[in-house]
Amino acid sequence: MELILLPLIFGIISFFIPRSWVKTTNVLFAFASLVAISIKCVFFNPDFMEIIYDPIAHSRIGMTFEFGYDGIGLIMLMLSNLVVFLVALSNFNRTEGSSPLFNGLLFLMQFGLNGLFISQDAILFYVFWEFTLIPIFFILYWFGAKDNQRNLLKFFLYTLLGSLGMLLSILYMASFSNSFGYEDLLYSAIPAKAACWIMTGFLIAFAVKIPLFPFHTWQPPTYATAPMAGTMMLSAIMLKMALFGMMKWMIPLSFDGLENWKLIIVILGIVGIVYGAFIAMREKDIKKVFAFASISHLGLIAAGIMIFTMQSLQGAMVQMVNHSLIAIGLFLCADILEKRFGTRDLTAMGGVAKIAPMFGFWYAVITFIALSVPMTAGFIGEFFLIKSIFDYQWILGVLASLTLVLGAVYMIRTYQMSSIGALKINTFQDLQWNEITVFVIIAILAVAIGLYPSLVLDFVKPSIQNMLNAVKDSNTLIR
Repeated sequence: MELILLPLIFGIISFFIPRSWVKTTNVLFAFASLVAISIKCVFFNPDFMEIIYDPIAHSRIGMTFEFGYDGIGLIMLMLSNLVVFLVALSNFNRTEGSSPLFNGLLFLMQFGLNGLFISQDAILFYVFWEFTLIPIFFILYWFGAKDNQRNLLKFFLYTLLGSLGMLLSILYMASFSNSFGYEDLLYSAIPAKAACWIMTGFLIAFAVKIPLFPFHTWQPPTYATAPMAGTMMLSAIMLKMALFGMMKWMIPLSFDGLENWKLIIVILGIVGIVYGAFIAMREKDIKKVFAFASISHLGLIAAGIMIFTMQSLQGAMVQMVNHSLIAIGLFLCADILEKRFGTRDLTAMGGVAKIAPMFGFWYAVITFIALSVPMTAGFIGEFFLIKSIFDYQWILGVLASLTLVLGAVYMIRTYQMSSIGALKINTFQDLQWNEITVFVIIAILAVAIGLYPSLVLDFVKPSIQNMLNAVKDSNTLIR
């Protein structure tokens, strides 16, 4: 239970820490959580489900209050704790890093995320899903741009209303099993028509959160006006809640509805790839460039998850890790440029690599990682995903592969406009130690997974195989 109790305790303590201590204790707390989950990874056997808390009796309403994780859940836990640590480190020399309120909210978000990834009960999953909306709302409200109220309201309403679809699906499928426990739901017989409606409700919530085209309209303006840490948390881990939910909850628990939605969601994912890339190529606001790039990347992952094969799910897991790393790196670069230039407009930037070589170098490294060059995690993830889409329908695979070309165009364009060319600023403070540390960690992890993809692939393979076996061995069981 320390996986969810530690962030909760750290969050409560952070609200009362003196401002002069906050940024240091924030990093130490985040590091402690990361160490705790790393120890779990070392001793974890991916062939088994690790049960953290499993009470004997169900509650009167059918809740089990069970927590546990398999290889997929543990990777997401590791990713959640890593993202919080990198956000805390990135924020060390910024105003928010010295705010007890901000850091308390950050750890409350981590509490919600960790709880969601280890929930083995549908109601618990929904409660933690909704809980994460509270701290991120106040982070965006109190620490975002002054003119972000309209964008924040759109984000809040989109997410909240979308979640109602998931709640209705949870209540509907529980009516067939008289329980909200994951195992009980997994082995409950559900008519195919009911499974289709259940998947529809889940899709409403997940399509908004990812976001899939055309449910993406809240994302770019929200990213643009959010504080750096808020944008990082949204892009690097909160959107993964929906992808995790699709993989772990939606498809296994309503499998008979998959064929009704598979082609539609795969097509929407590919439309998102192309649409996001083309908008990113024309956009001048650097944070919006990376927001639309995120839509493009996440569309590919969502398409792969819907195909639901061993290869596509392994590729999705690798690409989720990779996307989190590049999201942290790119939005840190964007924030550095915005702070130094005083604007997010790419046309007002340029030439910084000449006077800030350290920044120019690491920005280039992050750009190449985002391009999924060989020997990086993205290369493995995109190869698996595109190959699985080719196997599903070759013409869709051709369209999905456009992400390789279009991604190179908008990433190189953005780097060129912001860092190369005529110098448009007299002074530009180069990277500080904490920013360099973040970039180094990202680069090491991206290359390590690129060279040794088994670090992720072998870890999640038994869990994926268990899901595939479960849906294969039943006719109309809810999965």
